[in-house]
Parts: sequence; C-alpha cells; structure tokens
Amino acid sequence: MSIAAKDIFRLTGAQKVAIVLLSMSEENATKIFSLMTEEEIKEISHAMSRLGSINPEVVDKLLGQLHTDLTESAIFLGNLHTTERLLEKVLDKDHVQSLMDEIRGPQGRNTWEKLGNVSEEMLALYFRNEHPQTAALVLSKLAPEQAAKVLSHLPDSFAFEVITRILNIGNVKTEVLEKVEKILRVEFISSIGRTQEYDSFEMIAEIFNSLDRNSESKYMAMLESSSPEAAVRIKDLMFTFEDLVKIDAKGIQKLLRNVEKSRLTIALKGAGEALQKVIFASMSQRAAKIILEELEAIGPIRVREVDLARTEIVNIAKALINNGEIDVVVDSKDEFIT
Repeated sequence: MSIAAKDIFRLTGAQKVAIVLLSMSEENATKIFSLMTEEEIKEISHAMSRLGSINPEVVDKLLGQLHTDLTESAIFLGNLHTTERLLEKVLDKDHVQSLMDEIRGPQGRNTWEKLGNVSEEMLALYFRNEHPQTAALVLSKLAPEQAAKVLSHLPDSFAFEVITRILNIGNVKTEVLEKVEKILRVEFISSIGRTQEYDSFEMIAEIFNSLDRNSESKYMAMLESSSPEAAVRIKDLMFTFEDLVKIDAKGIQKLLRNVEKSRLTIALKGAGEALQKVIFASMSQRAAKIILEELEAIGPIRVREVDLARTEIVNIAKALINNGEIDVVVDSKDEFIT
C-alpha cells in the first residue's frame, strides 16, 4: 500500500494520527502513546501497521492541517483541574498535591514572601498559641512593616517577649527554618527557605520605624527598662522622620522630588521647627508658602494619618540612601540648622 497526497481525504482519523506519530521521534511518539487509553492505542497501532509507504507531501499536509486545527478552531482551557489532571500523569500523588498547594497558595516566590499576603490579624492570632521564639523567628523573616502590624495585634507582654528574642536570635540553622516553614505551609501556604545572615538590632530598628508612635514609645520604654544598652543601640539604628535633618539640602531636594506634596503637608503637621526649617529651605519660597498655608487650613489631623505619611516619606528617603542617591551625615543635627 502506498499513500499519496491525493489520498489524504480518504484517510481515517486513526490513520492520520498514525502518520503524524510516525513523523515524530520515537521518544515523543512514546510519550503521546502513554497518554492514550488502551483502546486508542490498539486502534492507532492497527492503522499504523497497515499504512505502507507514505509520500513526504502527505506528512507535510497533515502537519499543516493539524497546525491549522489547533490554532484556529481549538479552544484551550487552562485551570486548576486540567493542570492537576496533567500532573497526575507524570508525578506521584504526594508530589502533585504539594505542587497544587503551592499553586493555590498566596502569591510569592517562597514561604516568607507568601506570608506577606496573610493578614496581620491572622498571623497574630496564630502566634498567640505558639512559643515566642517561633513568633520571633517568623517576624524576623517578614518585611518590617508587616512585622510591626503583627506586633500591634499581640498582647503587650507577648509582643515585648518577641522583640527581645529577635534581638538575640542570631543566625538560624537551615534545619530549624525548614521545620518552621513546613508548619507554616500546613497552616497558611506552601517552598524552601534559606538561612540569611542579618543584624537582629537592625531588624528591630526597622520594625520600630514602622510602628505607630504610641506603640514605638511603649515598647521602647519597656526595652529601656529591661535592656538599656539594647535600647540605645536600636535608637542609633532607627531612622525617623525627624532624622531627615541629617540629609543635606541637595539630598532633601532630591527627596522632595519623589514625594507627593499632599503627603508632605500631612507629614509636616506637628513636626519640629528644626525639621520644618530644613524642608522649607530646600524648596522655593512660593512652594514653602503654599504648604504653610495648607497646614493652617487643614486643621487637626489624626495622629495615625500623620504617622502613615511620615513612614511613607522615611521609606522613600531610606530607598534613596540605600541606592546612594542621597547621603546621611551622622554629625550633630545642629550643623544643618542655619
């Protein structure tokens, strides 16, 4: 038997599939066979054994027809069900379940990034039933802003215990991290973490930077009472809104170009005279006058709103500092007040 181009319209579906499979490498054809039912394999194998010689033009036309059918008339549906069904054909059940948990979980590349999508209230509720050391380890791996929010939802005594443990946590062994991650995947999400070196004092300083002023004052007072040396070190590491006076005029101008004027106005509400002087000296007289007039016009503002605006500006400043775009001088603030 010999199949020519003119015979294509007479070919059955099984014969067409058989020809396409013959045009593939043995490895790829085997993979496709492995996805078929036993009945399908029998039908196609039977057709394949009776094909005889096939003109190359027949193969080209069939592959062209297949491409057209796939790209023009077929509808592809990608969802969790089809993904899981395909994975089950090549992986064991436990591996598939692990991958599907990962896919269904909050977005992020690893466990700690995924926790960024878990609400602070939920994390705080979970930590209340855990040892403070576990809470300290987890919070030390989170973004400072999120860690601060979690602390604000914890009882004061427990939150302070967590703070002191972060200060002394040091570098954590990989096996300990993996154990904690495994628990977190069960409770919240599903990835493998790595041990990272960090300064625990810097971590607490970052967390304190993100706390509202009442919480910061409360925990700092508790820390000063129990560990005065640690409190001093953390204060030295903290970069607050008032610390903007440590940035020179050129740096302040760079910062102001990255800050919305409305947020700056709110942040300056109740700010110290020294800081206001530095800020206004770095902008035009007209711009300074407008902000001063707005400050008088807006009246009282909630402390929380002011703190939020200040935190936003401090974060922008720290980003510019870390990128080397502006410098912070660590000498006396008085040198910058003229």
